[in-house]
Amino acid sequence: MTRAQSVADRIVLEADASGFRAHGLHVLIGDDVAEHRWTADVREDIHSAAKGVCVIAAGIAADEGLISLDAPVATYLPAADLGEGVDGVTLRHLLTMTSGIDLPWSETMMTDWPDLAAEFLRRPSRGRVFQYSNASTYTAMRVLAERVGDVADYLGPRLFAPLGIDDVDWERSPNGRIVAGGGLPLRTDELARIGRLIRERGRWEGRQLVSPEWIDAMHSDWVVAGENPGYDGYALAGWRGPGDAWRLHGAYGQLLIFAGDAVVTITADDHFGADRMAAFVVEAVHG
Repeated sequence: MTRAQSVADRIVLEADASGFRAHGLHVLIGDDVAEHRWTADVREDIHSAAKGVCVIAAGIAADEGLISLDAPVATYLPAADLGEGVDGVTLRHLLTMTSGIDLPWSETMMTDWPDLAAEFLRRPSRGRVFQYSNASTYTAMRVLAERVGDVADYLGPRLFAPLGIDDVDWERSPNGRIVAGGGLPLRTDELARIGRLIRERGRWEGRQLVSPEWIDAMHSDWVVAGENPGYDGYALAGWRGPGDAWRLHGAYGQLLIFAGDAVVTITADDHFGADRMAAFVVEAVHG
């Protein structure tokens, strides 16, 4: 039995015993893969794990010289969309949630304003402090779209096609832009391909799709995000923990967990059980 299969078996037993509502599991350790399904293999919203895809999009555009993550976003946007709070805010600040602009998540975030990005950028900033909000990622992709056009279309030949992910149907805001921080439906295996790309620092089947520096920045230079374990450090879309691992974490248990050479991908419908499951995954990998 491979180590990947052994880890997968432990996770399956834990999910079944705890009642964690998992849908799919993919374990990659070295070159070995083990998979398990509890439900039909269909595409499901990966929620905030999509923020990692947005970081990759920005990294690819930076590699192509189309944008700088450290230039003020005012460089790229019409003056009419800007407010006093945007002074000095960069794409990196938006993607690390450190613009200090306060517009917290709500269920009606995409429809409360005629233009969410403009609303976000016109609000005042409290300085370079952490404020987690899907509006921040949405605005980052609004900035990116100024240079690349539609972000999903831009990623088609540069990311999705090389990974064998076809017919991507990213949810759209009323303005026709990708929702960005969520709304991206993928199968467990498709999310796992993104996980493998990240583990390999942007390389896929001998081709460098995005520079290693952008992948490394997903789990380094942590900013202080709070005091709760697993949510106390945030980088470019990555959360620090559990333990020495790091993860992309979407609502309702969409998890990409990186621990050493292991990548564990879980899709689920269990928002409150996800943290406990993530901790168990790291324990299983190290055990």
